[in-house]
Amino acid sequence: MLMKRKRKLKLKKIPLSVKILIGMLLGVVFGLVAINTGLVKFTSDWIAPLGTIFIKLLKLIAIPLILVSLIKGISDLKDITSLSKMGFSTIGLYILTTVLAISIGLSLAYLIKPGNYFPEDQQEVLFAKYSETVSEGQNVVASSKDDSPLQFFVDIVPDNIFFSATDNSMMLQIIFFSVLFGFAIISLPPDKTKAVRNVVNSLNDIVLRIIEIIMNFAPIGVFALLASVITDVAGENPADSAALFGALGMYALVVIVGLLLVAAVIYPTFAALVSKMRYFKFLKGVFPAQLLAFSTSSSAATLPVTKKCVEENLGVDDEVSSFVLPIGATINMDGTSLYQAVAVVFIAQVFGIDLSFNDMLTVVLTATLASIGSAAVPGAGMIMLLIVLASVNIPAEGLALIFAVDRPLDMLRTTVNVTGDSLISVIVDKFVIKQKKI
Repeated sequence: MLMKRKRKLKLKKIPLSVKILIGMLLGVVFGLVAINTGLVKFTSDWIAPLGTIFIKLLKLIAIPLILVSLIKGISDLKDITSLSKMGFSTIGLYILTTVLAISIGLSLAYLIKPGNYFPEDQQEVLFAKYSETVSEGQNVVASSKDDSPLQFFVDIVPDNIFFSATDNSMMLQIIFFSVLFGFAIISLPPDKTKAVRNVVNSLNDIVLRIIEIIMNFAPIGVFALLASVITDVAGENPADSAALFGALGMYALVVIVGLLLVAAVIYPTFAALVSKMRYFKFLKGVFPAQLLAFSTSSSAATLPVTKKCVEENLGVDDEVSSFVLPIGATINMDGTSLYQAVAVVFIAQVFGIDLSFNDMLTVVLTATLASIGSAAVPGAGMIMLLIVLASVNIPAEGLALIFAVDRPLDMLRTTVNVTGDSLISVIVDKFVIKQKKI
């Protein structure tokens, strides 16, 4: 009995990041075995659903977390001046890093010219395979063509907060309501809002406890997600997939190099010059969130773990993480924006379309604006990309050229998105909150 208790204690002491990493490795191994032993259907029927359940659990708590933590974070600020300073700093930094990421993507794509490596005989194959998916995305974009230039601001304001709370793609509306609610709390005398503050604090504790319960299943969920991704990408015939990936390899390489430059050059520069934090310490602190982001391809689903990491491992105040991270999960898409820039140039090169300097500026502006308000869920980047393609008159059918390698790249760019969110929270915490206290 004593030995069993000791083993249980040792298991509990294993860090979450290690458990998730083990789950990822086992998932990859199982996926490769499944491909070569005819277990693809078994994986789809019996393993993949476990990953789907895990993502659903994370999405289940995403909106309650944003709603409660954002209201708590704002109400804890005590004054409106801190709120406005934090808001402008957060949004300004998010936009700056997004523009830098897009610029890096455009520069690499023009320098390496990945579209020139794409064989013409593969175009028709991909067009036929993904034509239906492209058409669905085109319909979404077409339905918004006649919208007012101010439609973005119209969409932010909910007409029914309970309806908005039923859809994870309406997170900006949840954020708007939460900010408004928190603003109302700090603008009233403390004695009139004491009861509400107590309720919000209790709800926040409950939500955090639910997150801890869900994260106990993270290794299993990550294992299932990775196993299903491997089998989905390879399919029943790995040889055919290998030939296709070879044709798209240069495009994927450019995206990966760009993401590495953002993560290994831009972010460390910000960390060193602005936050004065050692980048290795920062990466170690957010590593569990990065692993989960890689597995789920969703900033929203990763949000609970991101918040836990920056607070417990990096010392970010709860009032900062509760404000900065939910907004970042919605509007800060550095990795996604970089991928869009590379994809636009890649598709243009495949079709033999020359983009002018004005076209490049249009891509920077459109990709930046499109990233704001994009749903923080897997696949949302594709809809954003259709908008960017339309802005420079590139055929939307070109989207089919990159679908085959989109999921692995989506996992990587989501990891960069979450890393950027975490870094900005550290910077805002240091210069908006900590300096004020000093």
